[in-house]
Amino acid sequence: MSEQDFPLQEPEVPAISFHSEKIDFSLADENAETAWLTKLIEKEGCRLKMLNYIFCTDDYLYHINLEYLNHDTLTDIITFPYSDPPIIEGDIFISLERVAENAKTYSVSFEQELARVMAHGVLHLCGYKDKSPEEQILMRQKEEESLVLRPAFVR
Repeated sequence: MSEQDFPLQEPEVPAISFHSEKIDFSLADENAETAWLTKLIEKEGCRLKMLNYIFCTDDYLYHINLEYLNHDTLTDIITFPYSDPPIIEGDIFISLERVAENAKTYSVSFEQELARVMAHGVLHLCGYKDKSPEEQILMRQKEEESLVLRPAFVR
């Protein structure tokens, strides 16, 4: 009998899944979004393992923010990483109400703002931060680069 690593594991199949909580929402084309996000991950030199997007309400995300991060504020996105770069594995919660509000504030379409926020979550999983002014500048630059990769992106 030959030596093997135990336990034996099934081959991993990279996956991006889209869900909604407390809100009726689905993306127009999940396959196109998956292809775009996969391209973004690969461009950043990372490898997709598992990524869940959970689209939700302000109230739903507020409670997550309070319970898990002890932040008593609304936010558009919370990213929970389950591994370190270059492996991409995590959950990304997005408040669609915040996205809609931000789209109005920045005079962009809901679709464009949603894509920016979706990319923002992936970029966090790729190791980018946004706490300092320098990190924020780099994050915005990376968000813009990611939008250009998206076939449906129109300025």
